[in-house]
Amino acid sequence: MSTQVASTMELEVSNQADVESEVKPQMIYRCKKCRRIVASQDNIVSHERGEGQKCFKWKKRTGDATNGPPECSSIFVEPMKWMQAVEEGNVEQKLQCIGCNARLGSFNWAGMQCSCGAWVNPAFQLHKSRMDECRF
Repeated sequence: MSTQVASTMELEVSNQADVESEVKPQMIYRCKKCRRIVASQDNIVSHERGEGQKCFKWKKRTGDATNGPPECSSIFVEPMKWMQAVEEGNVEQKLQCIGCNARLGSFNWAGMQCSCGAWVNPAFQLHKSRMDECRF
């Protein structure tokens, strides 16, 4: 009988862990100008952080030599239906909000370099400064 109680308790603990893992707050990104949802956490394409200034050509480097890990100033997402320039078949172009035509970022099928120094290929880049991060 004690083994049955122990196995029941283990099952309850594992069920609680499953419930806690499912309740993660979802992050969505909205256009700062019109508040339209442009991306969610599910759309983000992750990339390994680069080595910062060392990754850029010497012409693009600033004199700052920061010791901390570089912070990404934008997010990279998968292509989405609201991206009209992508739907039109362009290879590279600016990405504009479908609601207010504010410039949110850019894309390039050949790839582009993140502010942290990492290359992302293909790149659909949305600038964090042009969007609001919202949790729900």
